[in-house]
Amino acid sequence: MGGGRVCSSAWPSLSASSSPSLPAASPSETASTSVTDTVNGSHHFKISGYSLLKGIGVGKYTTSDTFTVGGYDWAVYFYPDGKSAEDAAAYVSLFIALASEGTDVRALFELTLLDQSGRERHKVHSHFGRRLESGPYALKYRGSMWGYKRFYKRTALETSDYLKDDYLLVNCTVGVVRSHTEAPKIYTIAVPPSNIAQHFGQLLQSGEGTDVSFEVDGEIYNAHKLVLAARSPVFRAQLFGPMKDRNMHCLKIEDMEALVFKALLHFIYWDSLPDMEDFVGLNVKCASTLMAQHMLAAADRYALDRLKLLCEAKLCEDVAINTVATTLALAEQHHCFQLKSVCLKFVALPENLRAVMQTEGFEHLKLSCPSILAELLEYVVRIGENSVVYTKDTLDGSDANGRRVKPRL
Repeated sequence: MGGGRVCSSAWPSLSASSSPSLPAASPSETASTSVTDTVNGSHHFKISGYSLLKGIGVGKYTTSDTFTVGGYDWAVYFYPDGKSAEDAAAYVSLFIALASEGTDVRALFELTLLDQSGRERHKVHSHFGRRLESGPYALKYRGSMWGYKRFYKRTALETSDYLKDDYLLVNCTVGVVRSHTEAPKIYTIAVPPSNIAQHFGQLLQSGEGTDVSFEVDGEIYNAHKLVLAARSPVFRAQLFGPMKDRNMHCLKIEDMEALVFKALLHFIYWDSLPDMEDFVGLNVKCASTLMAQHMLAAADRYALDRLKLLCEAKLCEDVAINTVATTLALAEQHHCFQLKSVCLKFVALPENLRAVMQTEGFEHLKLSCPSILAELLEYVVRIGENSVVYTKDTLDGSDANGRRVKPRL
């Protein structure tokens, strides 16, 4: 009988009986730190025409534009005749209000009335740098306010260096309290930002692998069908859909200028707007605005929603007397509701309305979008009613010392 060969495994047995005893593991130790600090931001509020505000009534106010600090919106409220009827308009009142939704928003505040004599004798009420017995103030909900019903005696204010050329300057600083937990990082590796747009942009510049051409206003542009289809559902249907164009050698684009199509391709590949002034070749703001208007129409045509919003934002920044009417017509035709609202508010301002009505763009607006005139009239009436004076019922309520009130907007 031949003897059998016994082969033993190189791996140890997993059975409990054959496992060597292991030393007890020491308990692991970890650590973390809770960090509480403030996110600070300031807003400068100019109150012009103070003498015209006098006499509007106790509890009525004018307000700053909203500003954002720590993820919440805020606004400054100034009461020329005071907030409390018991003071008989002897004081001006000043408050800071939470203007967005929030619950128990804890914050520090500073209200400063600026001395305009240059001697920097400002009137400052501040929580910053002070030890507060009860900690930061908690604003319970939207419309909660902090401030002073008796911020300054009105007769003294009107003879002081705070009032100059019939205007006041107020600085408001808000510090929103935020807490987060930090743990030690074992390692960090720097990761560069995405550069995919650069690669696609270079692909367009090089012209390598292009498989479709476009004729636009006598100019020829080469591109890649897959890139266009991935970015635009309109191009996808045109190039790959059941109704795709038969002649793929060169597609003709109607009703678009060559520069606009070139800028459209720039966005499709680079995912960003080109520098409008460099693209047009003119260092003129109105030329840049005109280009943005054409780009918006092209973006809507090819369902490029991000490009459409970028153009809207650009046109909002460039609203001016000589261009606002054409921009308003464009916003109406292409359903740009935010841009439309900005334009209507600008045109409806008394100092702008007459000048805008004398432009050629306004004549175009009347012919192309006659229904917009009714909406414009509503804005004119609304601004006339609400530009300065607001009713007392909008905000009200205060504590015993008048420094914190918690009304609802």
